[in-house]
Amino acid sequence: MVRVCFVCLGNICRSPTGEGVMKKVIADAALSSAIGTDSAGTAAYHVGDRPDARSQRHAARRGVTLPGRSRQFQKSDFTKFDYVLAMDEENLRNLSKLGGKQEHLSLLLDYADALPVGSSVPDPYYGGDAGFEEVLDLCQQGCEGLLAAIRREHSL
Repeated sequence: MVRVCFVCLGNICRSPTGEGVMKKVIADAALSSAIGTDSAGTAAYHVGDRPDARSQRHAARRGVTLPGRSRQFQKSDFTKFDYVLAMDEENLRNLSKLGGKQEHLSLLLDYADALPVGSSVPDPYYGGDAGFEEVLDLCQQGCEGLLAAIRREHSL
């Protein structure tokens, strides 16, 4: 099984949205038995919390479920996941500092063909509804490109 982990700061908005969108993209491609997903945060601010209610509400409107509870990414997670996708440069740097196997550590949006390399998923936490919709749009683009890359690299 190919394992993918999405990572943001607190693991309540962006990374659970990335995970939820990816689960739907995978299910729509009938690959749920071949690809597993998870999400985590680089900080421990919200450990044990469910995804932000606004993220859940906006995702549900698109048929996306945001699973799980917040957890902090650990160095040992690098051995558990084939792909670790940071939502922005700050979290990418924080993950890089942990050391460990990082050959598939990158930004999620580096897989979005229509966006420049190095693009970030902005944090919607302090904004309004439009921010949560933008996160969903960006995650959709990144996850579709990620799935295409996984299919190529793993012959799925």
